[in-house]
Amino acid sequence: MGNFQARTDLALEARESISEAESELRGVRVEESYHKEEDVRVTKVMIDTRNAAKIMGKPMGIYVTMEAPALVEPDEDYHREISACLAGELKELLPESEGEQSILVVGLGNREVTADALGPRAVDNLQVTRHIVREYGAAAYNCEKMNQVSALEPGVMAKTGMETAEIVKGVVGETSPDVIIVIDALAARSTRRLNRTIQITNTGIQPGSGVGNHRNALTKESLGVPVVAIGIPTVVDAATIVCDALEKLLEGEEDLDVVKYMSRQQPGFPELYNMYMTGKDIDAVIKRISFTVSEGINMALGCSSL
Repeated sequence: MGNFQARTDLALEARESISEAESELRGVRVEESYHKEEDVRVTKVMIDTRNAAKIMGKPMGIYVTMEAPALVEPDEDYHREISACLAGELKELLPESEGEQSILVVGLGNREVTADALGPRAVDNLQVTRHIVREYGAAAYNCEKMNQVSALEPGVMAKTGMETAEIVKGVVGETSPDVIIVIDALAARSTRRLNRTIQITNTGIQPGSGVGNHRNALTKESLGVPVVAIGIPTVVDAATIVCDALEKLLEGEEDLDVVKYMSRQQPGFPELYNMYMTGKDIDAVIKRISFTVSEGINMALGCSSL
């Protein structure tokens, strides 16, 4: 019987899931900070070696995780604070440049599937500036420096018949952006992180990996341009929920070790392998958090002085 691996796109959860013997894994650095005013815990996981990347199951690079428990709440002021925090973390991962940059923002996902609509909905609220700056310059926005922001919603293969990577690569070849920002919905290992966690990484992204639907990767190696990915977990697989529920139900009982062992094995419920769960209020949540993400990007890429 093979081992059951809970699917997750979060590097923080991958770090938490490795065995105690590997807890001091060489090649992995972790930095934590807590922003009391915004109630946001920021964890930075840096994977520096190939061996560490293999054990973690994640490419080498920097993964910044923002945990904001109140992100699902309809509090506009709080979401504005999260957007500002997101903008600050995003700026640190973007390639440094003294002048204006051309930035392509790609919203991945299926607009017709609510839990997968984060990318397309975030693109809807972006401040797209490339056409204006190219025509009139930064003076059109009454500032000295304005990045050229363009946006793309490539859709899904079922509708286009093309890999997302093929579409993005074609646009990159025509527009030659300096950096690409990719937005996508992710899968989490823990229900407490659903819609409450934002991950930013400079390693790019492999669309669909969290739900076992691996597509061609969007990375610097495949596109020839630095790729920064922003994602929020909106689903968790059903098998993981079952295993977690069993552990919690028998917590403190004598047979807890047996349950933990069973949770590491393939569950005897094959019908759960392709089932993913999300919150009942996902429509309202996606609307709010997609706007929060787009505002964070707008703040990071917006008007500034040279």
